[in-house]
Amino acid sequence: MARLRFSSGSRFEEEIGYSRAVIDGDWIFVSGTTGFDYATMTIEPGVIEQCDQAFRNIEAALKQANGRIEDIVRANFILPDRADWPPCWPVVKKWLGRVRPASTMIVAGLQAPEMRIEIEVTARLRRREGDK
Repeated sequence: MARLRFSSGSRFEEEIGYSRAVIDGDWIFVSGTTGFDYATMTIEPGVIEQCDQAFRNIEAALKQANGRIEDIVRANFILPDRADWPPCWPVVKKWLGRVRPASTMIVAGLQAPEMRIEIEVTARLRRREGDK
């Protein structure tokens, strides 16, 4: 299978030179994704809202690559403030509680001060019922 690249339409991808997601064989690599609503290029101030929006952005990227949340095998969470991590747990559990991928949380600065969380995932496509 050829390597395919997918964009969310975010101006950052074009300006910086990266893809929202890359599919290579059965693997989908989703770039670090923040809580920006790419349709409006706005971001909510709260970390909980940003976390949920980041997962919606990730879900959209996975769908473009014929994947889904259930295909996620690895998740990396990056937050500038470690105190913001526990409030995100219910959102993470909502999205990944049944999937339970390997994951890591890192405290580090992000690209812009309004960004409070960035999530990167790796997924592996699995055969689904009806696939040939």
